Amino acid sequence: MSDIRSAAVLLMSLPEDTASDILGKLEPRQVEMVSLEIAKTHFLPPEEQERVIREFAESNPSMGGSSGGLELAMTLIQKALGKDAAAILASLRQSIESVPFGFLRHVDSQNLLTYIIDEHPQTIALIVTHLPPNYGAEVLAGLPDARRLAVVRRIATMGRTNPEIIREVERGLERRMSSVMSQSFENAGGVEAVAEMLNVSDRATERAILEGLASDDAELVEEIRRLMFVFEDVSRFADKDIQTVLKNVETSQWATALKGGSEALKDKILKNMSERAAETLREEMEFLGPVKRSVVEAKQQEIVDVIRRLEDSGELDLNAINEVEELVQ
Repeated sequence: MSDIRSAAVLLMSLPEDTASDILGKLEPRQVEMVSLEIAKTHFLPPEEQERVIREFAESNPSMGGSSGGLELAMTLIQKALGKDAAAILASLRQSIESVPFGFLRHVDSQNLLTYIIDEHPQTIALIVTHLPPNYGAEVLAGLPDARRLAVVRRIATMGRTNPEIIREVERGLERRMSSVMSQSFENAGGVEAVAEMLNVSDRATERAILEGLASDDAELVEEIRRLMFVFEDVSRFADKDIQTVLKNVETSQWATALKGGSEALKDKILKNMSERAAETLREEMEFLGPVKRSVVEAKQQEIVDVIRRLEDSGELDLNAINEVEELVQ
């Protein structure tokens, strides 16, 4: 009998609190191995129990045969490790319960779609029903409308499925996706990347790229422009540029927008106003009281749009806020 088996038998024979105390003194890998043995043992013969714990027989009231199982194993782990038990519990459950299509939980939904989008709706339905709800929703969203409806109908009317059919579909899909499973992917590109590059490009290049994109996808251009300059960037303007913006934005707009601004930005705006105008703005902000975040963000975007128009007319140069000038001693 292995040491792991002996430890499992002993723990199954002890009261749960005592067993969890002992389990808590083991190394994480030992905890996982012993717990797996407990989970696999649905009945402990009295003879085996007696052989392992003969020296404890007098103090142990449980000599009539004990049971293990997944629930006992998980209870002991939870009591022994508390908040640190999650990883081992997940590993234990995965080892005991063979979850159909479990390998897909590490595959991006877009990758999965490329492999199943041309499958029969019944096959897709079978796969989707074994995915976590959020993941399944992403897959459904990526299907063409007609196929999506066909899949949903089959999910809704699906009853019990032969386990062998499930295993056959799972094995086939896993074989086809083996190359994806062996690769690791990193996020690259995206609208954010374009915005970052254009932020440090010269104005002529930026304008040429955005105008070229606008003819095909105006919404994409708008998304890029919004990411290139955000409201908080106003705090990086030179005083003369702040004053240009102030001439084109009403006090009421600032009062709402600055509710979500940093103290540095508020100070910058107020410093570039006359004393009377600054006092009016402070009073208006105080009078407004709490404002919904969505309202604040909408007003901030209005000001950003004004700044973008000033840039287009040549009154502002947004690239200047990204430049660090050399200091002359």
